[in-house]
Amino acid sequence: MIIIDGNHLNLESFVRVVKHGEKIEISQEATERVIKSRLYVEKIVSDEKVVYGITTGFGKFSDVLITHDETVDLQRNLIISHSCGVGDALSEEAVRGIMLLRINALSKGYSGIRLETLNTLVDMLNKGVHPIIPEKGSLGASGDLAPLAHMVLVMIGEGEAIYKGRKMSGIEAMKKANIDIIKLQAKEGLALINGTQVMTSIGSIALFETLNILKLADISCALTIEALNGIIDAFDSKIQEVRGHNGQIKTALNLIRLLNNSKMTTRQGEFRVQDPYSIRCVPQVHGASKDAFNYVKNVLETEMNAATDNPLIFADEDEVFSGGNFHGQPVALAMDFLGIALSEIANISERRLERLVNPSLSNGLPAFLTTNGGVNSGFMIVQYAAAALVSENKILAHPASVDSIPSSGNQEDHVSMGTIAARKALEISQNVRKVLAMEILTACQAIDLRGNKGLGEGTSLAYSVIRNKIPKLEKDRIMYIDINKVEEIISENTLLKEIENNVIIEI
Repeated sequence: MIIIDGNHLNLESFVRVVKHGEKIEISQEATERVIKSRLYVEKIVSDEKVVYGITTGFGKFSDVLITHDETVDLQRNLIISHSCGVGDALSEEAVRGIMLLRINALSKGYSGIRLETLNTLVDMLNKGVHPIIPEKGSLGASGDLAPLAHMVLVMIGEGEAIYKGRKMSGIEAMKKANIDIIKLQAKEGLALINGTQVMTSIGSIALFETLNILKLADISCALTIEALNGIIDAFDSKIQEVRGHNGQIKTALNLIRLLNNSKMTTRQGEFRVQDPYSIRCVPQVHGASKDAFNYVKNVLETEMNAATDNPLIFADEDEVFSGGNFHGQPVALAMDFLGIALSEIANISERRLERLVNPSLSNGLPAFLTTNGGVNSGFMIVQYAAAALVSENKILAHPASVDSIPSSGNQEDHVSMGTIAARKALEISQNVRKVLAMEILTACQAIDLRGNKGLGEGTSLAYSVIRNKIPKLEKDRIMYIDINKVEEIISENTLLKEIENNVIIEI
């Protein structure tokens, strides 16, 4: 059980709820804050004060006063009119993350929502009622309005949901899960959709994928180093320490640990004085992406615990402020940065893969890693496929956050595009994982052809995991099957778990 108080959610607890289905409960302190905030909103309504989103319309209609009798219609109309999402549905993991993050934000007690409304969302998450939320339609400012509105549709008995693996109407899903639908009261519709939870959820899933990718990148590189009889002197700690970047220091240390006791690495001057950049500069390149990861992790964990509503209710101070905490710029920039950092992991991985298959660069390996070239193409097109993914990533890595299109009659005249940035980062991560799978598969073939004289403490484990599932390529066979098997091994964390049980890999 994860206790939600609005202040202590992190990537680890996010993953436990989103990926592993752990249930949540709102803390007593958060419950009291929510109740106090709601009482303050009800006083505003009864006193007929002019407060944005409570007794006025929204966006360009912020100057239109709403009577007490129109309050319920206002909140319902807000949700149904804002449900404009299009495209494929977000994954159930992303939807669970959205619900979790919105619950956490509302639990801070600055949004004025009723406790029963918040508990409805908690019940939906705990019982597995997952609203169908289209992936496109958010500008990432005023919050993720359109996609969050689709989440709320199910709460009011509209829209569609997935429950126990089956798609059905929102009202049917709520009935089957024995959850009462709600009638939104003053401020509640706005409280539920004004926030950055969609971009933050997708971004956090991409971040967790990146955590494993960065570790796998060091493993795949270490296998390639052995396949190419790489020089380990470039990973000496003294080189890294005089520059001082943490990611670089950790990457070099990871490689030294993975390659410890290897009989296939060499020293400078033994065969060559130095290796090419794609080998020699791995601590600098992988390390920079690790530093980017840690920056993004800090941004997202801050945003997980942020009050992103508008207006914000400060009941203790008897104040309500209309501000801009819903603006997704912090997340947008971080997601663009993550996408760039991930792309570089694939870029350098594909260059190492090219060195393995190119006889002019492979230090004596047969062309395309086949012993009967001409009749067999070996790993020739594996490199093509990796190059295609790398090229696609270069397009996807163009920052979304540099764009802005004004909306709501130019009232909302600068937007973040943060949700697009998050979706791109997640797509890039999936491409990178495939490229690493290709490098790992290729490196194992190269090791076999080189003659396995004894791998390192970590690489020997990686090699064994792969070879237990995929035999050496003796003659051409359908290659996508092998690539998919490696990707499955790394997606299920089989490879990483085996190695981390024996070798420390740091990020």
